[in-house]
Amino acid sequence: MDRDAILNEFRAAGALLEGHFILSSGRHSPVFLQKMLVFQDPRRTERLCRALADRITDRFGAVDVIVSPAMGGIIPGYETARALGCRAIFVEREEGEFRLRRNFSIAPGERVVMVEDMVTTGLSSRECIAAIRRHPGDLLGAACLIDRSGGRADIGVPLVPLTTLDIPDYAADALPAELAAMPAVKPGSRDLAR
Repeated sequence: MDRDAILNEFRAAGALLEGHFILSSGRHSPVFLQKMLVFQDPRRTERLCRALADRITDRFGAVDVIVSPAMGGIIPGYETARALGCRAIFVEREEGEFRLRRNFSIAPGERVVMVEDMVTTGLSSRECIAAIRRHPGDLLGAACLIDRSGGRADIGVPLVPLTTLDIPDYAADALPAELAAMPAVKPGSRDLAR
């Protein structure tokens, strides 16, 4: 699946939005990829995650466990694991820190890949990876549907994106005039009441 086909999945779902958005990282952007509009269609999600699973296999070989951050990573993590034929688990925030809960575990020697929906600054990915490293499995690396950092985000392990975009984002105190003139919308899930 090439970049145009991937973006066409987002366009067809009405998930490629333009305006003034506050990302989960706190940065501002004129473009937002509303992946939940993509994920509401199981066939579309399956196509994207099967393509991601193929890239994971090409890079890391066999995988035993996919670990994703709640909330946005659960659906692509599960669907990618399904395509790989392995387990899917997720980390959740507990006292402000990602942890495995719900009796999820990673056994010694299990081959683990972290799967995320989007990477912008890599903060959620780094936090998820830190949680995975507290367990005895073999962390191979990470994967995401879209790396919107243009390849600049450092998450501390090899990252396999389905595609990479270079979508501008800005600190709140460094907005271009045309973005500052629009009301900001925060469509993500970080900071929702727990």
